[in-house]
Amino acid sequence: MSSVLLNPQLLIYSASLGKRVLLIRFLTCLLCGIMAGMFIHYFYKGNDFFRFEGLKEPENRDTSRCTVIRFLNNIGRNFKATGGYFILGVLLSALFQRYVPARGFADLFGKHSGFGVLLAATIGVPLYACGGGTIPLLQQWLADGMSIGAATAFMLTGPATKITNLGAVKIILGNKRFLLYLGYISAYSMVTGLLVNII
Repeated sequence: MSSVLLNPQLLIYSASLGKRVLLIRFLTCLLCGIMAGMFIHYFYKGNDFFRFEGLKEPENRDTSRCTVIRFLNNIGRNFKATGGYFILGVLLSALFQRYVPARGFADLFGKHSGFGVLLAATIGVPLYACGGGTIPLLQQWLADGMSIGAATAFMLTGPATKITNLGAVKIILGNKRFLLYLGYISAYSMVTGLLVNII
């Protein structure tokens, strides 16, 4: 779980939100993974939690012998995979800034607002497309008055419930444990968001 949340690209993108948000994201994601591992160890001791039979080894795309070419190819693939979403995020941010009143947004997601944290955790599920695409939205939302706790809740639920990640997680976990995963992520993000606002 922490490997999904602690994606190096997400952390690099998060640096643009400021050192405090970057540190909060890193620590809360790390703690999320550690706690999940402890729960699995305690409640599923001696039982298999994961099912890897449904996964196939991916085809290796790095066929070039030259390290520089492999590196450039990987950069190109990453840009192709996330560049469009990043541009979409910038566009949504511009539309949001133009058409959504900042005062109304501050009231909705404002500081120390439990409802704001709940709402941010909830919209993180369908709205999150990729890390790069949501950074411009988060920058605008924070500037308009979103609390750090609400942003934290959004940053936790988003990557963990991204549709491509959910597909792989469901294959590995099966239906019952997949629902446990969703419940854990939702509860952890909301509690963490509230605690960040209190601290």
